[in-house]
Amino acid sequence: MFISRIPLNQARYGARQLIGSPYKLHAAVECAFPPNAVRNNDEGRILWRLDTSVNDSAVWLYVVSPEKPDFMHIVEQAGWPTHVEWETKNYEPLLERIAKGQQWHFKLRANPARKAKEDKGRRHRSDGIVGKVQGHITVDQQLQWLIDRSTAHGFTILNDQNDQSDVVVKERHKENFKRADATVTLVTAVFEGRLEVTDAVLFRKALCQGIGRAKGFGCGLLTIAPDLNNKAE
Repeated sequence: MFISRIPLNQARYGARQLIGSPYKLHAAVECAFPPNAVRNNDEGRILWRLDTSVNDSAVWLYVVSPEKPDFMHIVEQAGWPTHVEWETKNYEPLLERIAKGQQWHFKLRANPARKAKEDKGRRHRSDGIVGKVQGHITVDQQLQWLIDRSTAHGFTILNDQNDQSDVVVKERHKENFKRADATVTLVTAVFEGRLEVTDAVLFRKALCQGIGRAKGFGCGLLTIAPDLNNKAE
C-alpha cells in the first residue's frame, strides 16, 4: 500500500473544476494508475480525500492505493508544474506498527448515512423511501454514526477531560454534483479527534479499505498522526 499527497492550485481553472466535482476528481485519481493496475483487493483499495490547509492557500489531495500512482496529469492540470509535484510514501511501515492500545489523532471525511427502515415523512410519497439511503443531518447523528462503527473498525473514540467525545465534527455539507446525466446528492462531514486502537487487524483494514459509503467520491479515507497527548506514542 502507498499513501500520497498532492497540492492543488486553486488559482488554476483545472483545479477549481476538480475541487468542485467529486465525479471529475474520482476520474482524475483513477487515471493515476494504468488500466491493469490493482484498484481494489483484499489488502486495500484506492481511497482519496481533499483537505484544506490552514497554513497556505493549497487544497491537498490525499490518496491511499495498492499501487504507486503517477499524478503528473493532475500536476499539469491543477498544480504547480514547474515547482511542485507530489509525495508518495510506502504505507506498510506505518501499517505494520499498528498495535492494540495505541492512541492516535485521526481525520476522516465520510458520508454518514443509513438505509431508511421506515417512512417517517408526514406526507405520503408514491415512490416511498424505505430502503433508500439517507444522510444524517445533525452533528449528534453524524457523531453517533461514527461511534456506532468504531468497534467494527478496530477503534474506540477517546473522551476529553469532561468525559465528552473528543471529536470535532466540521465541514458539514450537502453536496450536489453531476454524474453523467444524473445528479448525485451526498451529505458529508469531516471528523477529527483522538482514538484508541482496540483491534489492530480491523484498524489496519479500516486504513486501507475506508469507512462508510461514497468512497469513490472522496469519502471514507481515515488518516492518523501521532497523538500529542499520548506520551508513549
